[in-house]
Parts: sequence; C-alpha cells; structure tokens
Amino acid sequence: MRRPHSRRQFLVAAGLTVTAAAAGCFDSASEPTGEEPVEADHDLSVDHDIESWDRYDPDWTVPDASPGALEAETVVENLEIPWDLSFASDGECFLTERVGRISRYDGGDLDAVTEPANVIDHATAIDHGDEGGWWATGGEGGLLGNALHPNYPEVPVLYAVYTYEVGDDYRNRLVYFDLAGEEPEETIIIDDIPGDSFHNGSRLVFGPRNYLWVTTGDAGDEQLSADPDRLAGKVLRLNPDGTAPASNPDVGDPRVYSYGHRNAQGLSFMPDGTPIASEHGPAARDEVQIIGPGEDHGWPAVRNGPGVNDEYERYDAADGVTSPLVNTGMEETWAPSGAVFYTGSEVPSLRNRFLVGGLGSQTLYVVTVGESVPDIGGKRYDAPWLHPSYEAVVHERFEDELGRIRHVEQGPDGELYAVTSNRDGRADGPFPTESDDRLVRIVDA
Repeated sequence: MRRPHSRRQFLVAAGLTVTAAAAGCFDSASEPTGEEPVEADHDLSVDHDIESWDRYDPDWTVPDASPGALEAETVVENLEIPWDLSFASDGECFLTERVGRISRYDGGDLDAVTEPANVIDHATAIDHGDEGGWWATGGEGGLLGNALHPNYPEVPVLYAVYTYEVGDDYRNRLVYFDLAGEEPEETIIIDDIPGDSFHNGSRLVFGPRNYLWVTTGDAGDEQLSADPDRLAGKVLRLNPDGTAPASNPDVGDPRVYSYGHRNAQGLSFMPDGTPIASEHGPAARDEVQIIGPGEDHGWPAVRNGPGVNDEYERYDAADGVTSPLVNTGMEETWAPSGAVFYTGSEVPSLRNRFLVGGLGSQTLYVVTVGESVPDIGGKRYDAPWLHPSYEAVVHERFEDELGRIRHVEQGPDGELYAVTSNRDGRADGPFPTESDDRLVRIVDA
C-alpha cells in the first residue's frame, strides 16, 4: 500500500462548505463465486427495512412543471479526473479520482485518504497541459465508484471499484477500505471482473434496503452481457460482505440482479425504491432503464441495429427483453454517466426527478418520470415500444457550461452536487479550463 499524500490544500470557494451532504475472452473459472463472505474486522451486517430509508416516500408525486434555471457554485477546484462521490450523514464527502486516489473533503480541506497501488498506470499528479498515459488519451479505467457502508462511521468502511492489469489484460476489482487506521487496509470482495480500457461500468450505491448495488460494463465483449452466469454487463446486488442476498432473482450467478447491459454508469432509486439506471448505447442509442429482478435489458440483441426503425422493430419483437424508459435513437448522444433520483428540498424545481450527467454531450439531463407525465415542455418519450408502465420527459441544463459531467449526487441535507471530468483527454470546446476538474453545488438560479 502506498503511503497517502500529505494534506493538499485545494482552492475552495469563499464561504462554501459541503453541507449535507478486458478485451478478448475471459476464463469463467477465474470469476469468484461469492458463496463465502469476506473476513472483516467490523460487523458489516445491515437491516433491510425499506421504511427506514430516509428517502422513502411510496406516495411521491410527479412534478407538474418544467425544471427551472440552474446555477453551479464551485466548491473545490483542480481535482484530478474525479469519478464518484459519496456523503456521510454529517456532510463528510469521499471522492474517487481516476488517477488512483480516494480523497476526503470536510470543512474546506481535501485530504488524500489512500492510493491503491494496483490501479492501472497509477499517477500521482496531473498538471495542466501535461501529456501522458490513459488520463490524457481518453480511456475509462482507473479508480472508479465508491460507496460508504450504511452504518458509517460506526462501521468505518468505504467500498470502491478500480481497474488493474493482469498481463496484457484488464480486470476490475471490488474492494473495501477500512478507514479506522492511518493506513487504510484494503480487502478484496470480488476479483477478476472482466475489464478493458473502456466499458467498465463500476457505479456503486447502497440501495434503500441497504444492499450494495454494482454496475459492470461488457468489457468490450458484448456476448458476456447476455450470459447471466458472467459478471460483465450486469447490475449486481450484494450483501455488504460480498455474498448474494437470498432474495436475488435466480437467473444465473446469484449476485446478478439484471443483465444485458452494455455500460451502465448511473444507478439510483425512485422514492418507492424502484431502481433506475442510465446506460451508454452503441452509436448513440443511450438509455434510461427501469431495473427489475432478473430482467434482460437487451444488449447486444436489440440495440445493435443500424437505425431507429430497426431498433423499434427489434425491441417490439424481442422475447423477454425489458424495454427502456428512454432510448435516444441514432441521432442523439448523451453519453450518460453518474445519476441520482433527487428527492431533496434545496433545489425545489428538481425534486422527484432523475438527474443524469452527460459526458460527450456536456449536459445535465433532467428526466421527469411517472406512469403519466403532464405537459411540462421538454422532449417526451412515450412511444409504444418503450417501457409499458412509465413515460418520461427530458429537459437539458448546463449545456457546455460545466463540460463533461461525470456524476451527480444528493447530499444528506438535500443539497445537490456534481463533479466534472474535463481532464481526461475527451473534453470539447473551452474545456478543460484552468480550474478543472471541479466539485460544484447546483442551485436554483
């Protein structure tokens, strides 16, 4: 384990504090079974009562007006390709940076917590204008998702996913870090998840019943997604000790909750506990999906056609495939990444909407979801071949204002935050700016 950096003082906007808040073939025998729990120094067990979830609202209502104008306030500047952020109940914030660092932001200071040595092409710093490895040439691996144990800080455990190398191949690894000591100890939960320089998924979130949800990409081998016995191209649902919940669907590997995913990088939950995800499509065709137990979301069977009409016919005729809530078609690309179903009160015009960060589009997508969505403007998705139980209306915000929006997250006091990914070699226009990358707070204008 590398020794963490000493304290780094980052530029923090005056008066602002965080409140609230493998290409090719893989040997299936190398993938772990998840039958045995990891050995832990802490009691990782949790309750599974959805009514104790602080965002639970089975009677939530669909917004009846369009979202308002928004502004972004800079909280922290000069981050190094941040990927994910998670909040403790007291507002302490943990950020992963793809270069191989987990940092803690609290009270105006950003401190490096740990730098896992096995992260691919580990970098210790990026200076503006530098040219170098994967961080300057547009890859997608590195230190990716993170999530705090639901009982943090009593259980001082932070979960994370990172990409590492085995010979000439990439793999992804789900681990947790024990934050109790000065040198956080790493424990591997799932090893040898197929990986690549692209399509690694890796969004982590604890759901409303305190299960750990993990998205995985197809690792450049689309057939892995269609096989429910493999871990690539899936949404996984785990107990905090890495084992499969007994209530998981019986579709293949017991940790698989849904399959047929290409590269889902956003996962959140409606107030009634329904999972909702954002996923990168092939040649546009990006999607928002309602995730159900044991469901096949169609990659590669139905989203590999040459055009919109063909895509409609494929979904219409597909046997057992769950239709998406949103499919952008071949003419529009979101490049959707991290997302949150926002239930807070600090940005009232966004309450009860699904917010999706756009990378290539450099846009925040505000998705209003419901069995029936009133006339609130925006772009409506209600074609007969889309999801039979929901419809969606989408509004766009911050187009080319923040650059590549990697993730959006709700803080524990209902405030809303986002991180940008402009120093990864793939930004357009004026980005990266001299202050990139940034953690920002989103507020009503």
